[in-house]
Amino acid sequence: MTMCTIRSLPRRLAGAGLGLAALAHLNAALARVGDLPGGPAVNQLNLHPPVTAIAADIQWLHEVLLGICLVIFVVVFGVMFYSIVKHRRSVGHQAASFHESVGVEIAWTVVPFVIVIFMGALATGTVVAQKDTSNSDLTIKATGYQWKWGYDYLNGEGAGISFLSTLDPEQRELSDAGTPKGDDYLLRVDNPLVVPVDRKVRVITTANDVIHAWMVPAFGVKQDAIPGFVRDLWFRAKQTGDFYGQCAELCGKEHAYMPIHVKVLSQDDYAAWVAGKQKEMRAKADDPTKEWSLADLLARGEKVYAANCQACHQANGKGAGSIKALDGSPVVLDADKIKQITVLLQGAANGAMPAWRQLSDVELAAVITFTKNHWANKTGQLVQPAEVTAARK
Repeated sequence: MTMCTIRSLPRRLAGAGLGLAALAHLNAALARVGDLPGGPAVNQLNLHPPVTAIAADIQWLHEVLLGICLVIFVVVFGVMFYSIVKHRRSVGHQAASFHESVGVEIAWTVVPFVIVIFMGALATGTVVAQKDTSNSDLTIKATGYQWKWGYDYLNGEGAGISFLSTLDPEQRELSDAGTPKGDDYLLRVDNPLVVPVDRKVRVITTANDVIHAWMVPAFGVKQDAIPGFVRDLWFRAKQTGDFYGQCAELCGKEHAYMPIHVKVLSQDDYAAWVAGKQKEMRAKADDPTKEWSLADLLARGEKVYAANCQACHQANGKGAGSIKALDGSPVVLDADKIKQITVLLQGAANGAMPAWRQLSDVELAAVITFTKNHWANKTGQLVQPAEVTAARK
């Protein structure tokens, strides 16, 4: 939703009969909205301030080509209205009678052709540069999930780091309550993508379920993330800071809750972040051969469910619309645990239930155990990580 649209909401809601108190509350909330550095600005009309050379080139092209279009508009409509007024019948002008003019035919064919070629020549260098992902310093895979991003550092400093980036839970609570707050409303995430300044970063995009799109306007990048395919883009941020984007492809009911936050750090700060993240991952690493107790699996599974499953299946496990309920589900209640393990590893219903292979064996075992022993599902069954490990093979 654009800022202009947001600003017009009070008038629209008043026409719909919304109470004056609610309108006053909404106006007060809008009045508190400020510019978000690296993100949207109040009453923003132009593109985001560029942070990469590509974004600067795109902005230059946008302004130059818009100027050319404006000149063409003024000339064409100027001649048209001049002709209408100057040669109107009321002042005695008579319509000429002729069939065709070779010169005119050539002119209105050649002139537009030359203009289009000229505009294409201006854009070619930037378009080619946008797709040159060679010689990158860092390669990251961005995987779209309903509805979050998964980041895997493949090459360069930080290779091996992997995490999910999800909308901050507090932001979702504010949205559910209808009380927007802060300039980063619906843009704050729990784990931002972290990259070093002045380094060429290649981002490979793909998706786990439906088509998503990875877009950060300040970098001048947008690339679809398509299941079963890989696309790529690149950027080289010229300054440190926080920069924001969103999934730019309509990907389902939680589409609005799939933001992108890129944190650009100095070289030293990035090296420190990599060291800290690697230490954190080693500390969190689970031994899939460990035998877990039911209580420990339930506690771990509740967190995994809230972070990954609750958006679709709801906190009460009842599902919504075409989303099947887990409370009382025959698959969940079945004594054959491999059935539910297979659903989580391979997905189901032609992708309506996505595969969750990106979760660890411990996380999958925990969330399955949680669903088998929560709500009215009192099966007493538990799934050990080793069983998930075996099913992956």
